Amino acid sequence: MNTEAFFKITYGLYIVSSGNGSKKSGYIANTAFQVTAEPPQIAIACNKDNYTSGLIQESKAFSISILKQEASPEIIGKFGYKTGKVINKFEGTTFLTGITGTPIVTDESIAWFECKVVNKFDVGSHIIYVGEIIENDLLEADGEPLTYDYYRNEKKGKAPKNAPTYIKPENEKTESKTFSTKDLGPKYQCMVCDHIYDPAEGDPDGGIAPGTPFEDIPDDWICPVCGAEKADFEIME
Repeated sequence: MNTEAFFKITYGLYIVSSGNGSKKSGYIANTAFQVTAEPPQIAIACNKDNYTSGLIQESKAFSISILKQEASPEIIGKFGYKTGKVINKFEGTTFLTGITGTPIVTDESIAWFECKVVNKFDVGSHIIYVGEIIENDLLEADGEPLTYDYYRNEKKGKAPKNAPTYIKPENEKTESKTFSTKDLGPKYQCMVCDHIYDPAEGDPDGGIAPGTPFEDIPDDWICPVCGAEKADFEIME
């Protein structure tokens, strides 16, 4: 099976949220699509292991926030690579409370929808929730939505392990070449999202010039994909 073919299916990137009162969470989704116009309905696919899935079943509601193309690694890391069982993802995040009590993320979003669940389908590892749209808003009329293709090819991002599109690499850690004293040093891998820091490439968008050894990166540098700290990287052996 050629796994590259799966990446030719088009997706957006969204934050799906749910909850009520102090109990709320959300996750990064790339599966959200309109299924009917009258009434307007949207379907999402949510991994059963996601804390948010249980909140959707309890509240019978969810929201979808469409991320802008320039969405930061911090917000993607917070909602995509961390669990709401451990942290409050909405602390420091700008959001609205919808008609149903569902939190709606407005940070780095260009539009949002609030939905009440009208149907659900068990498809194995995931549950497909169908929601009827009861409210929505457009935050940035000229904003470009973040697509999964752009996230993967331009931001070098990877799908979280609970995403429907996640494909386990044949080798979670690829071998790095042997470096001599004249080399820039070994590559380092993020233990949160598997992003690899290559000294030869650096991180120009993060202010790290090509040719910068990992040891010379400032301690406050963060992973360009998920926002993890430098301390969350390990040397590739």
